Amino acid sequence: MIRWFLRGVTRPRVTTRYPRGTEQPPAGFRARASLPSEPVIDEAASRVAAMCLPGALSVDQGGVLAFDEKRCIGCGLCAQALAMDPRYESARLGSSRRSLSPSFRRSLHIRHVDTGSDGAVEQEIAALLNPYYDMQRLGLFFTASPRHADVLLVTGPVTKPMEEPLRRAYEAMPEPRVVVAAGTDACSGSIWTAPEVLGGVDRVLPVDVYVPGDPPTPIALLHGLLLASGRVREASVPITKSAA
Repeated sequence: MIRWFLRGVTRPRVTTRYPRGTEQPPAGFRARASLPSEPVIDEAASRVAAMCLPGALSVDQGGVLAFDEKRCIGCGLCAQALAMDPRYESARLGSSRRSLSPSFRRSLHIRHVDTGSDGAVEQEIAALLNPYYDMQRLGLFFTASPRHADVLLVTGPVTKPMEEPLRRAYEAMPEPRVVVAAGTDACSGSIWTAPEVLGGVDRVLPVDVYVPGDPPTPIALLHGLLLASGRVREASVPITKSAA
């Protein structure tokens, strides 16, 4: 108890400075695979693609190694062949690129819907409310009703029993409304192929922002929500809609 008291006295501010400051990941942190600047082709591409459990790596029609970031779980099985990207910021705009309202720049109210998650992303979402991340300092608030929400934050692959509740929540939201798919399962369906699983959120609703990761870190979630509000930019090129 004395140690924690002294820490509180000597370090009065522990809240992250993100997004005003950069949040550095710890050594060895791996967010996702990263393709090399030179294309991997033919037999080498096939060998690397065969390592990928969730199917994020594949070989396109030209024999070149392709990467679907929405399916990557950061397992590291391909780490001997590819570099692992350590950046926290992973959110990307959806292919629709719908205009985001300037009114979102002041505050954002979020309705969270779990459509079949394993609970990992929910733990990271809960961390957004602790003193270190303190999402409310950025004008980000959770709401219990979709009628009061600007953002529909969806976690987990969409299961058949949750398809209709998800649609109802979306339809109850006032315009303009934004859909954020949080986690690899919500972005693509990931490895879940059971008959009761429809796939990623974009099989049911138009997705404005994807936040891949298994699970995405709290900083990645903040990046996605701030991207939805139009207050930050995506880290790289946008990703496309899941293949049928």
